[in-house]
Amino acid sequence: MPTHTKAVSSTRIMALMLGLALVLLSVKFGAYFLTNSNAILTDALESIINFVTGGVALYSVYLAAKPKDLDHPYGHGKIELISSGLEGALISLAGIAIMVKSVYNLLYPQPIQKMDLGILLTLVTGAVNYAAGRYLVRRGTQEHSLTIIANGKHLLSDAYSSLGLVIGLGCIYFTNILWLDSVVAIIFGSFITYTGYGIVRHSISGVMDEADLQLMDRIITVLNQRRRENWIDLHNLRVIKYGSQLHIDCHLTLPWYFNLQESHKEVEILQEIITQEMGDVVELFVHLDPCLPPASCRLCTKSDCRLREHEFVGRVEWTLDNVSENQKHSL
Repeated sequence: MPTHTKAVSSTRIMALMLGLALVLLSVKFGAYFLTNSNAILTDALESIINFVTGGVALYSVYLAAKPKDLDHPYGHGKIELISSGLEGALISLAGIAIMVKSVYNLLYPQPIQKMDLGILLTLVTGAVNYAAGRYLVRRGTQEHSLTIIANGKHLLSDAYSSLGLVIGLGCIYFTNILWLDSVVAIIFGSFITYTGYGIVRHSISGVMDEADLQLMDRIITVLNQRRRENWIDLHNLRVIKYGSQLHIDCHLTLPWYFNLQESHKEVEILQEIITQEMGDVVELFVHLDPCLPPASCRLCTKSDCRLREHEFVGRVEWTLDNVSENQKHSL
C-alpha cells in the first residue's frame, strides 16, 4: 500500500477510535452514576484519558504523514514520540488520581447500588476495548507507528482493567463487603500508572534515538540470509526511527575494482532486500568501502575474483555485536 494511502487510512482509523472512545466514556460514566462504585469510576476516569489521547493521536498521525519539507528534512514522524509520551503521562496521572480517591473512599465509605448492571456495562465496554486495542497494535506494528501502537496498548490495558474490575465487582456483589470496591480500584490504579510509565519510557527512548536491538537483529538476520558474494563486509549499522519511517545507515565493503555503476547496483539490491522485509518506510544511506587486500581476502567469499591476494579463510557471520561496530571485520 502506498505511503499516502496508508496515512489516509490510519487517520480514518484514529478518527473512528476517537468516536468510539466518546461512546464508551458515556457508557462508563452512566454505569458509575447508576452504581456509585468507586471501582467503576476508575474505569470511567481512564476513558477520559482515552478520549483526550485519542484526539492527540489523531492529530499526531495526521502530522506524521505530512511529506518532508525544507524545515523537516527527515519528515514529521518524531511527533509520534511526543504524542505517545503525552499519552503515557496522562495515563499515569489518571492512575494516581484513581488511587488517591480510592484511599479517600476507604476512609469514608459510600453506599453502592445496582451492581449487577454496573458489572454488565463494564464487561461490554471492556470487550469492545480489547477488540479495538488488538486491532490497533497489529495495525501500528505493520505501519511502524508508535502512536497507533501506544493507543492500542492503552485500550488493551483498559480492557484488562475492566476484566479485573468485573472480577472485583463480582466479589463485592456476592459478599457485600463494600471496602473491597476501593481495594480493587487501588490495585488497578497501580496497574494503570505502571502502564503509563512504560509508554513514557518507550517514547523517551525514541527521542534519545536509543537503539532498537530487536529491530536491528531482524534486519541483520535477513541480510545474513540473502547475503551476496560481492558484499565482503558490513559494519557501522545504525537504525533511527522517525515515527513510521526508518532511517538506516551502514558501511558496505565491495571489491575495490568495482566501477560506480556496479557499486550502485549492489546498493539497489541491498535497498530492495530491506524494503521487502520492512516495507516502504525505509530510507537507506550506504557508505561504500573498498576491500583492502590481503586482509579482506581472508573473509571474502567471492569465487570469481582474479585479483585475490590471500586464500579464503572463513566467512564472518554478521551479528548485532560486530555489525554495530564502526570498523571492518578481520580474521
